Amino acid sequence: MDMNKLFFLFCLCMISLFSQAQQPAELGKVQWLRNYEQALDRAAAEGKCVLILFQEVPGCATCRNYGSGPLSHPLIVEAIESLFVPLCIYNNEGGEDAKVLKRYREPAWNNPVVRIVDAAGADVTDRLSGNYNAAGLVETMTKALGQRGQSVPGYLALLQEEMTAYQRGTATASLSMYCFWTGEKQLGQLSGVVATQAGFMDGREVVRVTYDPAVLPFEELVEAGQSARCADGVYVNGLPRQELAAKVVGSKAVHSETAFRPDDTPKYYLAQTLYRFVPMTPLQSARANALIGKGDSPEAVLSPRQIQLAAQISARPKAGWRNAIGEDFQKAWEAFRSY
Repeated sequence: MDMNKLFFLFCLCMISLFSQAQQPAELGKVQWLRNYEQALDRAAAEGKCVLILFQEVPGCATCRNYGSGPLSHPLIVEAIESLFVPLCIYNNEGGEDAKVLKRYREPAWNNPVVRIVDAAGADVTDRLSGNYNAAGLVETMTKALGQRGQSVPGYLALLQEEMTAYQRGTATASLSMYCFWTGEKQLGQLSGVVATQAGFMDGREVVRVTYDPAVLPFEELVEAGQSARCADGVYVNGLPRQELAAKVVGSKAVHSETAFRPDDTPKYYLAQTLYRFVPMTPLQSARANALIGKGDSPEAVLSPRQIQLAAQISARPKAGWRNAIGEDFQKAWEAFRSY
């Protein structure tokens, strides 16, 4: 390749980086189209829906927080960019933006609104308004895919499960067993478990389980633990749950929770592989660890971009990658991009 072409490619890269750096905070990390007709044409060509963000730019704190929160979550960004055609319409501008605003009867100078429409511009699912958390956006995307008869990718379904659990409210319990590495493997695969942590309590090996009681009632969690030989003892606070646990494991095996000390090697099976460097959400990490512990690939719970990161790590195993297990997902993702 000659020097002129190299210089041209360098300039393109710099322009792209500058453009991303200058993107308004209200738009997050998603690369949006700004032309309505272009978005519809692309949707028709690719067989996708258009995800329209009606956003005030520059906007209030709610608008900026929506950009730095849901619209910057790596898995949400990936889902918007790969499963839909992203289109942003400024609700405080004239011209073509105002025409689209009028078409959908959207108010001007408003907080963020999301609509998902087909290639003809018709709504596919309910308009998302007044809900500014990530769970609401993920639910709207999965509903739209379902309405179109499209399958929801595993990573997105898992993200919805995780975010819905935390929105509803989770509970924790600690189960003791002969080996907490085995415990994390067995308990991490249970539907309703959203996070696991290996450690010690009263000098015994335990797995602290965070779970969604609406999906996995406490008594069922203990029963599943006992079936997997991972409930020699149950550490839980609150008399009602202690009584429920006693029905399954006996009163002598039920204790009040005490100080928890995490193990130095969390997610043991995951930690033995190069996947430990791939940023994951807590639920992804728990499921990936369980899959690897059974001899299966963890890629069933990862997104295409996460799988690409794993390939990048595999190609350069001595590049000094940072262990992402237990790290904040979004921060770990940003740190990975710095390599």
